[in-house]
Amino acid sequence: MIQITVPASSANLGAGFDALGIALTLYNRVWIEEADGTVEKPLCIIESVDGTPIPTDETNMIYQSAKLLYERCGHPFKGLHIKQENNIPMTRGLGSSSACLIAGLVGANTLLGSPLSMSDISDLAASLEGHPDNTAPALYGGLVASVMDGGRVHSVSVPVSDRIRFAVFIPDFELKTEVARGILPKQVLREDAVYNLSRAALMTASLFSGRLENLRVAVQDRLHQPYRFQLIADADKVFYTAYELGAYAVAISGAGPSILAIIDIDNKDFIEKAKKELQNSELEGWQVTLLSCDMNGVSVSFQ
Repeated sequence: MIQITVPASSANLGAGFDALGIALTLYNRVWIEEADGTVEKPLCIIESVDGTPIPTDETNMIYQSAKLLYERCGHPFKGLHIKQENNIPMTRGLGSSSACLIAGLVGANTLLGSPLSMSDISDLAASLEGHPDNTAPALYGGLVASVMDGGRVHSVSVPVSDRIRFAVFIPDFELKTEVARGILPKQVLREDAVYNLSRAALMTASLFSGRLENLRVAVQDRLHQPYRFQLIADADKVFYTAYELGAYAVAISGAGPSILAIIDIDNKDFIEKAKKELQNSELEGWQVTLLSCDMNGVSVSFQ
């Protein structure tokens, strides 16, 4: 078997809607090998090694994406044996679906001797997901700016300042991406577009350069967060708590409902204090964990 390790990711970072994403030090692990089925009747064996409920048939996203890559490469597909360890919470805005897509594509590509480049896999993953803001960070690591153009993904991954960490507030309820996207308006005002473009550029430059005093302005957004806020119970309290405890910036992670706070490395009591504030505010359904930026992206090892 080969092991694929894929990081979680947080998309948008406020103003960078469908364009910015960052890989985080929270990982799904997948073990995969070819199964002894036939082309006419592929064998599907899928296990959850940590007890997380997952699809164990052909609807499994890792299985589907791996099968697709076999077909794209013109290689006979006889089935797969897959084991999953799911540490990235599902439907929480932390890139769980992108992690599955990347695991399946990279795993299948490795089994076939790597006929596709990382760029090819990035294009395929983004076409399956619909946008590259989670798939590109999961693949490359780091802070990633991505654009889809004519079916191709153009991405740049850069490191972020070593002065920052990420506090992720994760609730005990789900928010499906299609619901969070469905609430957004079809058209936006030009001044709102300019508002977001300028702040997305500022966010990228500030995280890379360490000009962290800019982040509270850079994270502001008019394109998606004002609409999604209403779908996340007590989001206002979480935002307020994070800022009161000294966060540089706070944003909805991806489509939500998780919330990402960017904090200073020296703010060592942030997590402990945040947990107490959540408890005092009777927000017991929220958990908060401290993560860093993963700079490596997906990795493969041979068992």
